[in-house]
Amino acid sequence: MGVKVGVGFGVLVVFDDRILLGKRHEDPLKADSLLNGAGTWTMPGGKLEFGESFEDGACREVLEETGLKIDKCSLRLISVANDIVETAHFVTVGMYCSSFEGEPKVMEPDEITKWDWFRFDDLPSPLFFPSQKVLDNYMAGKIYSLQR
Repeated sequence: MGVKVGVGFGVLVVFDDRILLGKRHEDPLKADSLLNGAGTWTMPGGKLEFGESFEDGACREVLEETGLKIDKCSLRLISVANDIVETAHFVTVGMYCSSFEGEPKVMEPDEITKWDWFRFDDLPSPLFFPSQKVLDNYMAGKIYSLQR
C-alpha cells in the first residue's frame, strides 16, 4: 500500500503590510514536518484533523503555534497546492487572515524557534516550500498553479 495523502494549512497572517513567519528548528527530528522543512521559515499551519472545517483547522493550528486568536470570519481561501516529496504528499490549503487578537509567541519551542514579522518585499530565506507556494499564488492572484 502506498503513502496516503494528507491535508495541511499555511495561514498567511498579515498585520501592517507584514506577514508572520516562524523559523523551524534546524534539527529535522524537531522540525516536525514530513515535507522536510528543517531550518526553513514557515507560515503558521499544520494538519487538518478528521471532521474539521478548513477555518476551524486554521484557527486551531495558529492558536497552538502562535497563541494568536484568529477571527474565523476574516479567513479566506487564497491557495491550494500539491506538495510532494519522496516520502509524503500533502494538499496544502492556503488561508489569508488579517484579523486576530494577541501577539505571536513561541508555543512549541521544540518545533518553531521564533516568530517574526516580514515585509512582502523582504522575506527571509530559505522559505518552507509549501509556504512559498501559498505566497506565490497569493501574489499572482491565483488559487492554484499547475506543477511544472
